[in-house]
Amino acid sequence: MKKSILKEKLFHLCNEFQSFFKEEAKDYFTSPGRIELIGNHTDHNHGLVMVSSVDLCITAVANKSSSNLVTFHTKGFPDMIVDINDLEKRPSDISTSVGMIRGVLFKLKDLGYKIGGVNVSTSTTIFKGAGVSSSAAFELLVCQLMNHYYNEDKIDAYTLAKVGQFSECEYFGKPCGLLDQAGIALGGINFIDFNDLDNPVIKNVKVQLKKYDAIIVNTKDSHAKLTPQYAKIKDDMFAIAKLFGKEYLREVDEDSFYANKAQICEELGEDVYLRGKHYFEENTRVLKAFEAISNGREDEFVSLLGESGNSSYFQLKNCYVNSENENLPRALILSRMAIKNGSVRVHGGGFAGTILAFVRKDEVGAYLRIMKKNYGNNNVKIVSFNPYGARFVSSIDEVMKNG
Repeated sequence: MKKSILKEKLFHLCNEFQSFFKEEAKDYFTSPGRIELIGNHTDHNHGLVMVSSVDLCITAVANKSSSNLVTFHTKGFPDMIVDINDLEKRPSDISTSVGMIRGVLFKLKDLGYKIGGVNVSTSTTIFKGAGVSSSAAFELLVCQLMNHYYNEDKIDAYTLAKVGQFSECEYFGKPCGLLDQAGIALGGINFIDFNDLDNPVIKNVKVQLKKYDAIIVNTKDSHAKLTPQYAKIKDDMFAIAKLFGKEYLREVDEDSFYANKAQICEELGEDVYLRGKHYFEENTRVLKAFEAISNGREDEFVSLLGESGNSSYFQLKNCYVNSENENLPRALILSRMAIKNGSVRVHGGGFAGTILAFVRKDEVGAYLRIMKKNYGNNNVKIVSFNPYGARFVSSIDEVMKNG
């Protein structure tokens, strides 16, 4: 986004805050979206991932409040108000932003952290319900508001990620691993090994691609109502683990998995076996991708992302719901026809939403024209790796550095 346009949007946001709350906003917060580079549907079974925050983000202006209310006012949307003394989970909160707020507040309080009132206005450039983690970005925004105003910014990023995940699973009602929240809380490009959820191995990679652009395409089908499909992937992997007397697929010996293919197919079905095969192969790909990007081998890195996409399509099978005549698989086909040098893959949870393409810079113009013609100018975006996670920002000028 051009800096002049961003600055104008921030001033409008401040004016909207002042008009509604009858006070001038003093503070700024940003919470980015994320791209799942590789590690598709492995985190919930303690697998390996690579994730990066990007320059699509929620921007917020806020003040601490002396009331017991957390109030979000965003122009064009219903106001969201949560009383910090009323945090009991309720059915009406499922799949709502109010549920996310309430879940974050409950978990922070449950962990012994302080919570309190805030007034907030927001704007966003993150696609909603399309796989760039608008929900996790919102959860981490609420986390950072509480962290900054009531806990002296002392809560570490990974703890906040787990708070966001709790809210997503228990209050919002969507089962998920920790990839989304961890990627947004940590910021930058991160390799994460979730074998030990309390003490994951996290390695940050400080790099920007020189030969390729990352492009997100919103295929215009929301994944908001596809929770059962996401849950089944996790449950299928759990079922394999249970067959071996384990809780998570990470605990199953890979050689034993392959040696018992016939039993798995007979008792659980071939599709379930293929999802397990994807899991083990994907963990290996993540290790290779991390090593490649860490040593500047961009072509190899991008090729591995393409292999991950093929595995998601043919083995994990999260690129369509009931037929292949839908927007997301069509976008994948169009991309494969258009990209000579690069790769494309389903992005995030899949079934609907976004795809992620890595295209050589000298071919980007042609690719953008094709995808914008089919999905609209506002649904095709080049994204950049963002070194920052969800955070308090000291000034408008600082917000603009990564807007």
